[in-house]
Amino acid sequence: MVLRRRKTKKSKAVRLNIAKNKLVPEEEALAPHSFVIHRGIVTKQLLHLTKDFRKVMEPFTASSLKVRKKNSIKDFVSVAGLLHVSHLCAFTCTEKSQYLKICRLPRGPTLTFRIHNYSLAGDVVSLQRKQLVFRKQFQHAPLVVLNGLSDEGQQLKLMSSMFQNLFPTINLTKVNLSTIRRCLLLNYDPETRMIDFRHYAIKVVPAGVSKGVKKLLQNKVPNLSKFNDISEFMTKSGMLSDSEAEDDPKSHVTLPQKLASRGSQIAEKSAIRLLELGPRMTLQLIKVEDGLMDGEVLFHDVYKKTDEEKEAIRKRREARKRLKEKRKREQEMNKKRKEKEKEEHKLKSLEGMDRKREQLMEEQKKRQPSKKIQKDKMLETDVLMRRAVLESNDVAQNSEDDDAEWYRKEVGEEPEKDLFDSNTDRKRRFSSSSGKHWKKPKLDKQYSERYKKNVPGRNKNQGKSNSKPKGKLGNSRHGGKGSYSSNKIRGNKARK
Repeated sequence: MVLRRRKTKKSKAVRLNIAKNKLVPEEEALAPHSFVIHRGIVTKQLLHLTKDFRKVMEPFTASSLKVRKKNSIKDFVSVAGLLHVSHLCAFTCTEKSQYLKICRLPRGPTLTFRIHNYSLAGDVVSLQRKQLVFRKQFQHAPLVVLNGLSDEGQQLKLMSSMFQNLFPTINLTKVNLSTIRRCLLLNYDPETRMIDFRHYAIKVVPAGVSKGVKKLLQNKVPNLSKFNDISEFMTKSGMLSDSEAEDDPKSHVTLPQKLASRGSQIAEKSAIRLLELGPRMTLQLIKVEDGLMDGEVLFHDVYKKTDEEKEAIRKRREARKRLKEKRKREQEMNKKRKEKEKEEHKLKSLEGMDRKREQLMEEQKKRQPSKKIQKDKMLETDVLMRRAVLESNDVAQNSEDDDAEWYRKEVGEEPEKDLFDSNTDRKRRFSSSSGKHWKKPKLDKQYSERYKKNVPGRNKNQGKSNSKPKGKLGNSRHGGKGSYSSNKIRGNKARK
């Protein structure tokens, strides 16, 4: 029996440290990164669409980004520079429709698209007979294909450049064909002004080869139970699939590099297959803004304004901007002024405390000239406490003098020495004649015997009762303290 070592999962801190210590290549650091979020109240379907869109934008996006209600756009802009994030994609929902906003950080522009209809990635993949979805497909950015966005119009040029800059550029001289596993297609229809958003997986298979030969090239073991000879399997007609029978010669390419897929060799013809991954979306460009979700409207598909209205809007925006800058300057000036006043008040308070301390020390020196006081070691609390003690002593002394003088006038004699002295400790002595009884103190056992002997008012023979009786009964087994016989005698006396 072979014992296998149990695999232990590394903790989150260890995994984060390993990922942090890995050196990031310069190309990946300079590649455009993105945030994909949702804003406001959205439906569950739109939440799933947000996650599917993050899959499309991988690997240069925050796949597990958590967005809270209290997060604002400023929060994402503040951390964008540290994380090399260049774009922000936000999904919103209203009563009329759903919208997608693509922004260039940190200052814009912003493109707003209306989502007419969409299908989630799970729904698209579930309808396919052959599914091609695996994790390695999302380790590299997709290939962007734009169709129909070269027409005239500033909004179309801006839209094409925005979609191209969402993903890293491809260097044709250094590109590795094995890293191109996905394709993003954006098709613009000038008649309907709609954009078809499609996401595909790229698969390369040998071209001009029957289905049986293709299986052998891909190291798959064929089922030869229905054939008498392998030549029948290789030459039998009707072994082509539907997609291979309708294969377009335009999809045939000659590979300049060796790919990871089996059967694809260098300088051999291969056919390119596209398998849809999802999601699907039908978008319409609604608005183009100059700033980050704000600013001058460069293009609007619904509302059209005249030049006079545009000029009035521009003037209002400039006036609002000037007012904002003015208030910002005033706030900065007020902040500096308050800090200065606070510092001056602090200095005045310290000076006043020093003066007060010197006055108290002078007063104390007059009252107690023989006592030396160290100025450096005295704190303000010590000074205040000393002053309170001195004032209380003065009040007590004056009250004692007044009482003694009153006694002389009324009685005509000198008062006794301790009559009006408040400092003398007067202890209350125990008097046996008083009706109050003596209260036994709670002391340890070793001191209890000593107090029992010295306490007045107790019976002299009471202490002898605890002593052991002399004789045989005191030392015998049955006559000692706590024995059965002694307890029985006490009980009989109590009954009588």
